[in-house]
Amino acid sequence: MKIDKSAILGVFVVGAVLGLGGTAAAARTLRIHVDSFKRGGTMPNKYSFCMPAAQGHTTAGPDISPSVSWSKGPRGTKSYAIILYDSDSPAEHRDLMNKEGATMTAAVKRHDFYHWVLVDIPPNIRSLKEGADSSARVLHGKPATPAAAGVRGLNDYTKVTAANDAMKGKYYGYDGPCPPWNDAVVHHYHFTVYALSVKSLGLPTDFDGPAALSAMKGKILAQGHELGLYTQNPAKGAKISK
Repeated sequence: MKIDKSAILGVFVVGAVLGLGGTAAAARTLRIHVDSFKRGGTMPNKYSFCMPAAQGHTTAGPDISPSVSWSKGPRGTKSYAIILYDSDSPAEHRDLMNKEGATMTAAVKRHDFYHWVLVDIPPNIRSLKEGADSSARVLHGKPATPAAAGVRGLNDYTKVTAANDAMKGKYYGYDGPCPPWNDAVVHHYHFTVYALSVKSLGLPTDFDGPAALSAMKGKILAQGHELGLYTQNPAKGAKISK
């Protein structure tokens, strides 16, 4: 399949990469737009769960969900879904994260970290306003309902806070970036919108990103992708909000 080079950091079909809905050629492309940053650009601090600080390296972020819009799905579209994940979350040596004197190098193995899982979005909705799914960082997580549109799934803060009594809980919907401040890797945040052939994926209350992706198999009519970057490491361009 010939890929337009100008679209690599913008909108493109990722079905073949994720193994969803057959080959990439089997799904049409949605045009995705995320406000406030350029394609492949740095996400503003206001969308973050944690953000750089002059003292102590990091502090709580505003955790506002960004405005997202997408083009109309093909005939037969009965719902949409949004998945946001970080493909650079450390999968090992997590004891070194945010540790003085240590650096998370590019050699550290990485895995996906799901930040936003929203499914069963009605077909007449093709945009979400800024703050629609998160207007603040909520201790112990936001509830499953109500959502501005669709049904919220659990994001991976549910897993990483499980051993922290001060933060543990069920984190539904959107919670933004919080990469380690000592990470030498700038993290990549993948916004993907799917047009689906079913009104509902019929998922249980406590579903997560992988469960949603599994349920989408064979139901994807179109999809599109947008990329944002974020870091808390000043050496990699982190900006401290005034």
